[in-house]
Amino acid sequence: MNRFETNLRIPGPTSLPSAVREAGARQMINHRGPEFAAMQERIVGGLRTFFGTANDIVLLSSAGTGGLEAAIVNTLSPGDKVFAVSIGSFGDRFAKIASTYGADVTRLDVPWGHAADAAAVVDALRAGGPWKAVLLTHNETSTGVMNPIDELAAAVREEAPDALILVDGVSGVGAVPFRQDDWGLDVVISGSQKSWMSAPGIAFASMSDRAWEAGRTARMPRFYFDLAKHRESQASGQTPWTPAVAVVFQLDVALGLMAAEGPEAIFARHAACAAATRAGLDALGFSLYADPAHASQTVTCVNLPDDLDWKAFNAELKRRKLVVAGGQGQLTGKVFRVGHLGTVTLDEIIACLGVVEEGLLAIGRTITPGAGVAAGQRAGVESLGLTARSTVGA
Repeated sequence: MNRFETNLRIPGPTSLPSAVREAGARQMINHRGPEFAAMQERIVGGLRTFFGTANDIVLLSSAGTGGLEAAIVNTLSPGDKVFAVSIGSFGDRFAKIASTYGADVTRLDVPWGHAADAAAVVDALRAGGPWKAVLLTHNETSTGVMNPIDELAAAVREEAPDALILVDGVSGVGAVPFRQDDWGLDVVISGSQKSWMSAPGIAFASMSDRAWEAGRTARMPRFYFDLAKHRESQASGQTPWTPAVAVVFQLDVALGLMAAEGPEAIFARHAACAAATRAGLDALGFSLYADPAHASQTVTCVNLPDDLDWKAFNAELKRRKLVVAGGQGQLTGKVFRVGHLGTVTLDEIIACLGVVEEGLLAIGRTITPGAGVAAGQRAGVESLGLTARSTVGA
């Protein structure tokens, strides 16, 4: 990032590493040829590491929402009883997709800002059923909350063992530890524009054996999103339809960069950036919207003080080439969100906090210059396990 570029701090699409941007500018190739087949194989192999799975992972040329639609229509039939756990706007969307295709959806609406509770899920499951599927959101970007998917999945497995577990993992997988197979998740969806450091345009669908088996009898209509067709084509190194080739180029490079950095370093970097963002904004008077116990590692959502003019404040941030996200749905005008996923670094977050300070001063807010930057820096380096050397004897 340089002074001529925007510090893009929204929860997707995310900024791209230079090598990834350059890859997207490559000349097109034959998507039915061996070069594309080799790239697709590398990408799927790289994804498996971060999904924590040995499953086939299908690449779809679509946004993440297309992946969620594919998860629904490839496993369910009209009239199937579906239990949807929503903790925000994107949980609502997942449930709406299922309803649109004729599923009989029962919702557990968790108050925004909170994660789902496993005991509450069990109680709700017992009150109905039998359930064909349970819909869960891993990371809710509208509220900055990350669900304890392992705990929720264990509860579902205990109470409704025959139910498929379908997970919206669009904005979390790749940035935090995730173990699809160990947690017994049947379908997990993610998207190229989030943790994967690539442009929008490719969704990933990781399907368990149970999910593929369910697809044999699923009667919801599908054509473009027929995952069985994608799986069959992918086995021969192709896709059933013309893929987003430029994004495939980018993913190939991005996953190479992620492999070189290593999962543990990636997870530590995201945790440090999240800690710095939360601490820095808190020091500047922005309280965390999410329950701190379940605050997201990829996006921070904070409350706007009642007397702060959001439009004026946001205009000052944009003037300084910092772009953050406003609130969605019921949170419009009440919160703002800072994305910290993908190629994000601690330095970029500290720079973000510096601009937030400038923006506050520009609209006449009373703050201590440097307070947010200092708090963010401390939290970030502490998260990374860095401590000052002793100065005894100095």
